[in-house]
Amino acid sequence: MSKEDTECGEHEPTRMTDDDVESVIAEVYDRIEPDTAERATLRDVATKLSSRAESAARERCPDADVLQVGSTARDTWISGDRDIDIFVRFPPTVDREALEQYGLEVGHETLPDGHEEYAEHPYVKGTVEGFDIDVVPCFRLESATEIRSAVDRTPFHTQYLEQRLDDELAADVRLTKQFLKGIGAYGSDLRTRGFSGYLTELLVCEYGGFRPLLEAAADWQPPVELDPEDHGRETFADPLVVIDPTDPERNVAAVCSAENVARFQHYAREFLEEPRVELFEPDEPEPLTKAELCSHVERRATTPVVIQFVAPDLVDDQLYPQLQKSLDGITSGLDDRGFDVLRATAMADETAAILVELAVSERPAVERHEGPPVHVRTHAEGFYETYADDPEAYGPFIEDGRYVTERPREFTTAREFLESDRLFDVGLGAHVETALEDEYTVLVGEEITALLDAFETELSRYFDPRP
Repeated sequence: MSKEDTECGEHEPTRMTDDDVESVIAEVYDRIEPDTAERATLRDVATKLSSRAESAARERCPDADVLQVGSTARDTWISGDRDIDIFVRFPPTVDREALEQYGLEVGHETLPDGHEEYAEHPYVKGTVEGFDIDVVPCFRLESATEIRSAVDRTPFHTQYLEQRLDDELAADVRLTKQFLKGIGAYGSDLRTRGFSGYLTELLVCEYGGFRPLLEAAADWQPPVELDPEDHGRETFADPLVVIDPTDPERNVAAVCSAENVARFQHYAREFLEEPRVELFEPDEPEPLTKAELCSHVERRATTPVVIQFVAPDLVDDQLYPQLQKSLDGITSGLDDRGFDVLRATAMADETAAILVELAVSERPAVERHEGPPVHVRTHAEGFYETYADDPEAYGPFIEDGRYVTERPREFTTAREFLESDRLFDVGLGAHVETALEDEYTVLVGEEITALLDAFETELSRYFDPRP
């Protein structure tokens, strides 16, 4: 029987073969592998700057040394990535204050045009020959369990992986990183909450390659727990747990959100079912036009409400947790008042916006308030006395054996609530609360088109959601 003769005239689905998978992998790998010239340039820049940093460090502390870390040190970097991380290690006899001072001095001598940034402690960042360079001070310790700050772990990560990554696994790490970038799940910053480079490397090592990792991920049943060195001491509640091989009390995947774990699973299945190069390419949505946004609002027949304000002057890793806390508080406040939140998101640039889409935008002037059963005498009498003489309340009356009253509702529209001082009772991020105390704007319905100048892409992503 031919395909045309199958039941109902349907065609049999196309079956992907191993050759299809390997063909896609080969094409992507050719795109992302650094070529000889790119490797040589990076190596020359890294060697020159490491030497400069080591000389400057030993002038201040003879026992200091320098170590290149990160993906460029482990040969898991993707062509076009321009990051070189140079860690300046000082012995533990140096106190924290001296380490920070020496670290900045060494950083500025290594990168004369660099500028200071701050993680757990300050470091120097700059650009040399098109490469982004970080010069970071840390302590040289015997074990990652002795760390004094998070950056002290990084050299141990490099040492651990250098012993386990061969050329084939390094190539598969590049593929996995590019795949995660393509699906929007790469990056451990608190805006993305995805897979870090170190986590990606550990997963590839644990499963033995890109394809085995995808095959395993497609069948994950979170919480997924992996312990490469079988030495974990702690219990974690995260959807993905990968015990740090250098620190038995740390989950490398702690920052990875449930959404990004699920996203990785979804696209792992999709790739294995229908391998294609496009899955490795970030798919930025087309900016939304005013007409398209109005069409979405009309078609959905919901009520979008927005609080827009000047974004607090914070780095993303400080700003986005505060935006998330504020989003949670505002959506709870709206839900508690009967406005039925359908979906919500937060976005930030120079301004910030908390967008909440409501299934219900207006409520009656009264709300039902149930009291205790009448037979619970003390509480029932207290409830009755509270509302018996309230001229604005209906009741109390008895229904199903308990007192009920219908009292005036505090807010009949979402706008009223959002523009009131009660907004500040919901639990906002500290800096967001300060920003809102200064000034904010509430937008309702098609008024949210005012966001398009700043957030046309984010709005496009919101109204065309994908896995």
